[in-house]
Amino acid sequence: MAAMAAASTIAARSLRLPPLHHQILPHSSRVFIVNVGIDAASRLPHLVCPFRSRRRRNLVFAVNQDAEKSFKKTVEVDRLIDMLRESNSRELEKLVVENIFAFNEDFWIRLAARSDSCKSDDDKKDYEELAASVMSIVDCVVHKAHEKIESATDILKAILKPVVDDVEETSWPPKDPEGLILMEKELTRREQEGQLDEGFLSEVNAQLRQAKEDGDKPGLVAMLQKVLQIYASKVLCKRSYAYKGGEVLKAEKFLESILEAPEEEWNKLILTGLTIGNGEVSPEEFYAVINKRNERILIRTEGGSYQQRILTEYLKGVESRAKEIVQALQGPQQ
Repeated sequence: MAAMAAASTIAARSLRLPPLHHQILPHSSRVFIVNVGIDAASRLPHLVCPFRSRRRRNLVFAVNQDAEKSFKKTVEVDRLIDMLRESNSRELEKLVVENIFAFNEDFWIRLAARSDSCKSDDDKKDYEELAASVMSIVDCVVHKAHEKIESATDILKAILKPVVDDVEETSWPPKDPEGLILMEKELTRREQEGQLDEGFLSEVNAQLRQAKEDGDKPGLVAMLQKVLQIYASKVLCKRSYAYKGGEVLKAEKFLESILEAPEEEWNKLILTGLTIGNGEVSPEEFYAVINKRNERILIRTEGGSYQQRILTEYLKGVESRAKEIVQALQGPQQ
C-alpha cells in the first residue's frame, strides 16, 4: 500500500486541478486518467512495393522503422502482460503501481487481442479476471490521487481563510492586517507538520495559473503569490549559513535578513546593507552568496519539482531587486 500511495502522488501531479474561485475553494472535481492514443508510429504499415526509385527506398525505410517500433511496443506490452499473469495478488498490485502509466489504449487493445486468440475458455476467463483486477487497482490509485488533490485544496483553503472575504471580491492587501498575520501562522504550522508537499505546491500553482488566465481576480493572484513567497521564505530560512568557525559571514547574514523579511521591506534592507548605500556588503559579494544558495537548492531538491522552481524563483526575485537598486544608484554616476 505504501507503493500505491507513492504512485498516487505521481498521478496527482499529472491530473488537472479544479479552479479556485475568489470566494470558495472547491472540494471536489472529476479526475480522469487520460489514455494515450495510438500514434502513427504504432500503426501497422501498409505494404509498399520496393521499387528502385529513391523516393520508394526512403518510404520503405520509413515503413520498416514504423514496423520495428510497433513490434518493440508489442513486445514490451506482452512482457508486462506475462508478468501480470504470473504474479500473485501482492505482486500484481506492486506491478500495476510501478507501471501505472503503461495502462493506456495500447495495453487494453493488446490484452483484448490475446484474450480473443485463446483456444481455451479457461485461458479466456483468466484474461478477463486479470483485466478486472488491473482495472480495480488502477481505479484505486486514481482515487487516492483524487483524495490527495482534495487534501491539498483543503489545506490551501484553511491557509487563505483569514484573508478571504466571503461576501465581497477578494482584495489585496487584506482590509484587516490581522488576517495576514493569521494566514502566515497557519501556513507556518502546516509547513512544520510537513503538509506543504509537492501536491500542495502543485495546487497553489494551478490555482494561480487559473486566476491569471481569468484576468479579473488581481486580489486572488496577489494572495496566492504571497502564499508562495511565505512558503519560500520559511523553507530558505530553516538553515543558516551565516556562521562558520565562530565567524559571522556578513554576506550570508545579510541575505538571510532579506529572506526573512516581507517583500515590501526589501528595498530598505538592500539600500542599508550594500556598500553602494550605507552597508558593509558589496553587490558582488551579495550576488555570489545568492548564487551559492541557489546551487545548494539545485543539489538538495528534486530536479523539476515545484519546490525547486519556487525556491529558485524567490532567490532570483531578491537578486533582481538588488540589481535594480544598484543600477538606479549608479545611474547618475555614469
